[in-house]
Amino acid sequence: MADISAVLVKKLRDSTGAGFMECKAALTEANGDLDAATTLLRKRGLASAAKKAGRTTSQGSVGSYIHMGGKIGVLVEVNCESDFVARTDQFAALVKEIAMHIAAADPKHVRRAEVPASALEKEKEIYRAQFAQSGKKPEVIEKIVEGKLDAYYEQVVLLDQKFIRDPALSVSQVIAEATAKMGENITVSRFARFKIGETND
Repeated sequence: MADISAVLVKKLRDSTGAGFMECKAALTEANGDLDAATTLLRKRGLASAAKKAGRTTSQGSVGSYIHMGGKIGVLVEVNCESDFVARTDQFAALVKEIAMHIAAADPKHVRRAEVPASALEKEKEIYRAQFAQSGKKPEVIEKIVEGKLDAYYEQVVLLDQKFIRDPALSVSQVIAEATAKMGENITVSRFARFKIGETND
């Protein structure tokens, strides 16, 4: 078993925000491998975030971000469980990051359930038409269509989008990690994105 130094534990704590004992246990399990220990903590954090997901989020903050010299503006409401967490620098930083992401990635909806059925049906019809002459069986085409819908969600749904700061993570994973670190359920309620010259549909 690797001898875990206090310096290594501190390094892991600084990079993950996890507690001393959690970091020491993860490093011990990973035989002192910092990357492996970070992965372990991430997995555990996401698991604990999933347990918190059903809890009510009635506190929070409305954040804003103005980009390109006032050409793009975003307002976003991010919620948590307590006013205490809502007032922390960590929470404020998360709200800002999400607002910046919305400015850059231009999502249309917060979550999949908000995408209108008519929009989904239109996408499906386009995909089906693309494969109509392929000779593939209808059930195979439907599987392909479902796969393509996932890609469509990644374009238009905030929580499904790849996070602009770290494309290895989705926005929902970033929020789940923040939930694990802050110890409260965190959700995005709504947002509005404005761009000079654009009109709403």
